[in-house]
Amino acid sequence: MLVNLKEILRLAEEKSVAIGAFNTPNLESIMAVIRTAEKNDVPVIIMHAELHEEIMPLDVIGPIMVSMARKSGVPVCVHLDHGKSLDYLRRSLDMGFTSIMYDGSALPYVDNVANTRKAVWMARQYSASVEAEIGVMSGHEGSSGAAMDTTASYTNPEVAEQFVNETEIDALACSFGTTHGFYNSPPKLDFKRIEVIKGLTHLPLVMHGGSGVSPGDYVEAISCGIRKINYYSYMSLAGVKGEEKLLKNDEVRYFHDLALAAMQSMAEDVDKAMRVFYRL
Repeated sequence: MLVNLKEILRLAEEKSVAIGAFNTPNLESIMAVIRTAEKNDVPVIIMHAELHEEIMPLDVIGPIMVSMARKSGVPVCVHLDHGKSLDYLRRSLDMGFTSIMYDGSALPYVDNVANTRKAVWMARQYSASVEAEIGVMSGHEGSSGAAMDTTASYTNPEVAEQFVNETEIDALACSFGTTHGFYNSPPKLDFKRIEVIKGLTHLPLVMHGGSGVSPGDYVEAISCGIRKINYYSYMSLAGVKGEEKLLKNDEVRYFHDLALAAMQSMAEDVDKAMRVFYRL
């Protein structure tokens, strides 16, 4: 069942849980996520990030994501993650994506607002939802997140309130201690900042760099107002480990055996995450 982000986050608000949002740059990852969501009977978000264009073009994977979401037995939002180009966002909407994230967090505030407003206007023509970001997240998928002082780039709650009022977005990504990629040491999350931002904006808040966070920190962040948790790096790593285990124990001659092993291991990792996010 294909739904937009606003619909799926309303379910999260009603139950005070977070919806897992998983980057799915290939067929195996899409199948791992949607099948696990169906097994657990929970809504889910599948995402394609603009930075994955070289790994898997949007024009190839996007229609597959939309088709599988429509056929799913649970609510599925198809989301464009970290879109920095309005043209790229429009391409995703044209093929049926129900949600987009415009990421202008590295731009001056006035430019971020201006472009986000354009993204909101554009998405409304498709009955799609919009996530945007204020504050700067460090790292990227595939990087290692060192324990460093990045508090200067954390989201300012008052600026977040102003940004939400000026853009009329549906969900807000904010910076409070997580980072994209792999952690070299456990992140230290500013839970009070999440609470304050939630109280001022009254919007569902989004945790980026969500994979690799401890179960206890997930639970605390959700209690403070996080309603969408982006998850990819450690799911992807689980796929690698699944292939490594198969190669170590068996003589592998067919690539599809490796792909299946990766998919099964990713599904197991996704299941563990979902059990925390949805309090299963």
